[in-house]
Amino acid sequence: MNKVLSSEELMKHIDDMDRENSVMQFSIPGKGRFTLVLQEEDDHSIEADVKKNPQLEIMFKESEVQYKEGLGITTSDLLKSLSEKDFR
Repeated sequence: MNKVLSSEELMKHIDDMDRENSVMQFSIPGKGRFTLVLQEEDDHSIEADVKKNPQLEIMFKESEVQYKEGLGITTSDLLKSLSEKDFR
């Protein structure tokens, strides 16, 4: 088990990870033991998902029309509109 003493050292270990070296166990003094697992990135695009699911394409087109018509709000505006009572 590696003992990691700095963020630079941790980043070096992460940078050295690859398909064959995909699991790393390390400890950080004062924090504990960790296991880091490298998972492959998902290379397929949204376009591939849309081709598999025609309903998804319809949803994207509807949301694009609504956005162009000014019917959407930003995530920030949505969060501002919510209050604690909305989660009860």
